Amino acid sequence: MAAIRIYHLYPAHLNLYGDRGNMLALCRRAEWHGIGVEIIPVEPGGRIDFARCDLLFMGGGQDSDQKLVAEDLKSRKSEMRQAVEGGMTVFAVCGSYQLLGQYYITGSGEKIEGLEIAGLYTEAGPKRLIGNAVINCPLWKPPRTLVGFENHAGRTYLEPGLEPLGKVIIGAGNNGTDKTEGAVYKNVIGTYLHGSLLPKNPWLTDYLLEKALSFRNQEFKPAELDDSMEHQAHDAAIRLAGSRRHRRLSTRA
Repeated sequence: MAAIRIYHLYPAHLNLYGDRGNMLALCRRAEWHGIGVEIIPVEPGGRIDFARCDLLFMGGGQDSDQKLVAEDLKSRKSEMRQAVEGGMTVFAVCGSYQLLGQYYITGSGEKIEGLEIAGLYTEAGPKRLIGNAVINCPLWKPPRTLVGFENHAGRTYLEPGLEPLGKVIIGAGNNGTDKTEGAVYKNVIGTYLHGSLLPKNPWLTDYLLEKALSFRNQEFKPAELDDSMEHQAHDAAIRLAGSRRHRRLSTRA
């Protein structure tokens, strides 16, 4: 039986807006597809064996938690970058997404050094970017929509050559100006979308499972699943995001 090993980094510190639900979605869909899963939670100071990790997940956290985990990851930077270059799958949300880049400058002006895995940097803006979001994601042909909830003060900017996870249809995205959301580098996906993201976007969950399996030269053989409930949740999130945008536009008219 195909099997993967998932390292869940800092679950007690990085779990904003339902991010732990992403782990539940990964485990449940893996089970439905007949894939064995071993979950290894890692708290600050704990051991991360990148040689045994197929998929690494990091959720979102407050600035204080982000600073703590950034310090913990500093000594692992070289090893983690080597694993990424070798094809390890990484899924990082919000604060963890920011840590994939060069640095994050907080609202107080403090500079938190990043892991320098992806060509991006983040600076805090004057107000938070909050709301339901919808993006058009080109990981599939034709592209598919992803829906989630964003709540971040950081403005993330992608350097030339780094592809976004998608283009914003509704919401703010990386910085509220250039219509990009998230970033994709090799088998690494970073995003601001909480919600949790994966239960409402099962195609992204399966994409991550497929990448984790292929990292160990295992084939992804998807089962025929009834995703009607997931599709209903996805479509409801799009309607909610659209209605809120319509109300905002109406109040500005």
